[in-house]
Amino acid sequence: MTGPLQHPGYDEEKLRKIAELLPCREVQAELLLSLMGQHRSYPAIFIYGHRASGKSHTINMIMKELELPHVMVSCVECLSVALLFEQVLLSFFGADAAALLPRGPSLSDFVRIYRQQCSDSPAKQTRYIVSAKCLSAAFSANNGISPCFAQVEDNVSVILLSEIVWDKFRPNTGCFEPLLLHFSDYSKGELQQILSKDRHPSYSAEFYSSYINILLGVFYSVCRDLRELRHLAALNFSKFCEPLEEGKAKESDTHKLWRNIEPHLKKAMRTVYLREVSSLQWEKMQEMEEKEAGAVRGLSAHTHVELPYYSKFLLIAAYLASYNPARTDKRFFVKHHGKIKKTNFLKKNEKTSNHLLGPKPFPLDRMLAIFHSVVDSRVAPSASIFSQISSLVTLQLLNQASHDDQLDAPKYKCAVSMDFICAISRTVNFDIVKYLYDFL
Repeated sequence: MTGPLQHPGYDEEKLRKIAELLPCREVQAELLLSLMGQHRSYPAIFIYGHRASGKSHTINMIMKELELPHVMVSCVECLSVALLFEQVLLSFFGADAAALLPRGPSLSDFVRIYRQQCSDSPAKQTRYIVSAKCLSAAFSANNGISPCFAQVEDNVSVILLSEIVWDKFRPNTGCFEPLLLHFSDYSKGELQQILSKDRHPSYSAEFYSSYINILLGVFYSVCRDLRELRHLAALNFSKFCEPLEEGKAKESDTHKLWRNIEPHLKKAMRTVYLREVSSLQWEKMQEMEEKEAGAVRGLSAHTHVELPYYSKFLLIAAYLASYNPARTDKRFFVKHHGKIKKTNFLKKNEKTSNHLLGPKPFPLDRMLAIFHSVVDSRVAPSASIFSQISSLVTLQLLNQASHDDQLDAPKYKCAVSMDFICAISRTVNFDIVKYLYDFL
């Protein structure tokens, strides 16, 4: 719960509104108000903390709601000192004062013009120069802007916002030391409280709070940026509400809602901070994937990839080499292998299926030998065949199991499922089940 801010110099209603607009930052706001008196304020305050920790938002709300005379300057936008001086004079005194700056002004020129304008139009309240995004320590230290702003005039206060600690800004020649104020990262409970305020009006506060709890359970370990978490919450909320809109679940069925949203949150973890696509593009991609999954019904999405004729046989040969023991190749692929007793062919204690153990690596020459045995026509080894093997690796239908520098005998693994290879075999009229050791 937000506690009321107390300061004798300001209206209680405005302070109450500030407390509501700054959840989980009441302590920092009250400390800033104690430093920012109406007629006398601390000359320099340095606020630092990680990104999205509420620094700029807290200062903006205090300045806006209390209607304090201030100017917001960005060290990123002000590429030179002249632009910084011009923006300050323009905001406080107008264009005529900014025009008095000479070309290539120094700090002494700015101080002289500023004090002259203050004598012509004295301020009833403390003026605040808020310098945001102090990212370049070299800009601040070499030019002496940040520390020397505090010595411009008695009735001015400089507030610096940065993600870098003050030690990186302190010049070697010495300067006025500002008061340091640290904004710590939001805890999980504080993020829950802040994000729950963005609830959808069509749903109850408890329902949206449970959604935020699920979201933080997935993303809090990898992302604690409030802006990114707010973006992820808005992006995936419609998917979370799908069972409710379709009548398949109620707001209290947390387990069903979690099972529906879990795969989508896992996909979203791959693109945290990247913003590779817009929110609308992400939703369209999700809809297209669901339609494709419904059409495939258990087969891999690679089934829809059209492969060349010989690439299909290469993939079949790779599957047989992965799931058949090497000692069975003579039994399956040699025509005149003679009689092999079944007792000698099968091991006595061999009960575990190779399909349960997973694919095993095989050398390239073994796959090519099986390929020449199962293909209908005589195929001479050529660059085209080897290029098709590389294409299967690129499509992730084959995985290379050996190191890249191993050129004499590279090894591969087949990365397709049983349903997928059966679908490929039917397109070339090849009964793969007859050649699998597990189905003897």
